[in-house]
Amino acid sequence: MNAHSDTSADASVDYDVIIVGGGMVGSLLAAALALDGVLKIAVLEQREPEPFVPGTQPPYDVRVSALSIATQRMLNNVGAWQGILDRRACPFRQMKVWDGEADGSTHFRADDIGAPELGHIVENRVLQLALLDTIKAARTVDYLCPASLVGYRQGKDRVICELSDGRSTVTARLLVGADGARSTVRELAGIELEHSSYPHHALVATVDTELGQQDITWQRFQPTGPEAMLPLCGHRASLVWYHDEEHVRQLKALSDEAFIEALQASFPAELGGIRGVLERGSFPIVKAHARQYVAERVALVGDAAHTVHPLAGQGVNLGMLDAAALAEVILDGGAGTRDAGQRRRLRRYERWRRGENAMMISILDGFYHAFKPQPGGVRSLRSAALNMADRAGPLKSLVMRYAMGTAGDLPALARQLR
Repeated sequence: MNAHSDTSADASVDYDVIIVGGGMVGSLLAAALALDGVLKIAVLEQREPEPFVPGTQPPYDVRVSALSIATQRMLNNVGAWQGILDRRACPFRQMKVWDGEADGSTHFRADDIGAPELGHIVENRVLQLALLDTIKAARTVDYLCPASLVGYRQGKDRVICELSDGRSTVTARLLVGADGARSTVRELAGIELEHSSYPHHALVATVDTELGQQDITWQRFQPTGPEAMLPLCGHRASLVWYHDEEHVRQLKALSDEAFIEALQASFPAELGGIRGVLERGSFPIVKAHARQYVAERVALVGDAAHTVHPLAGQGVNLGMLDAAALAEVILDGGAGTRDAGQRRRLRRYERWRRGENAMMISILDGFYHAFKPQPGGVRSLRSAALNMADRAGPLKSLVMRYAMGTAGDLPALARQLR
């Protein structure tokens, strides 16, 4: 086994687990399984992220994630968290949510529950690179890049996988789809997807601000869609503007000067003046949930299994919990007794995570619909509910713990630091 392998692998190698997708979720799964030191794991990835050398300050990526405390614990427990801190991460200690049509608001503070922070804003590339360092250093992991899955067939007690890069076949007891919302593994396994599109698209932009960013994330709900700000290090912020597809297309086509003017006319003054736009992009918003998370010797994690509305930034955190839960059920039972693709293990994973994710999908969908344009009476009730939540101590603490990922049925990897 060669943890640094990016060349052809011997077709006779039989892995315990093949993970298709070496992004954030797939890499965390590999790192968690590697803690065992026994299972043989292969990670297939089509391309590596651009390097980010610790100690340098390259331009910010437009794709960032709000990592929960539970995700931070998992990353620390597999040895990847320091690699993130060595590159770049911005802690946040407050969250503010308010109704743009009324005076309702809720302000969450880490101090309210005795926590040092509520989470960190981290570029997706930084997270992926730190995990990549971890799995490349693992003795039992083969990182195969560039490589992708073309097809697979079922053997007696394993799957036989055909790869795109000239390797004849590799085999495993379990094939994991960590290959995103358009998952090849899910499609090949014949797992159906329940999905629907929201009328909004999300415009994301990294901006240079006159004010140094504080330790607060905020989100305001407007009739046209939510607006959000995530603080980055120094005079940087990540803005998310949800609007209909045509308006987002028009905003993307504006000059930097006109785009800044539009931002400052729409976004609250708390952000401060905007000095420049560093990058912008957009994406459609889709709600999707796989009808099954598992098939014969196949499991799905992360976006391959579910996508949620991004308004609360929970997508990557849910995927990381999937990875930790799947690793836990695979490793449960002690060395010598494991078959990573055993049906009872996979069914336990599916029961555990599909219910948890379905609940979060419903909560986020309900939150989205509650803040669509409503009659005056409904707006008043909505605003009153936000104000009540701000004053209700136990309810507020519970909401904060869910946002931090520290409530619910957590995998052991997410419960405490090792």
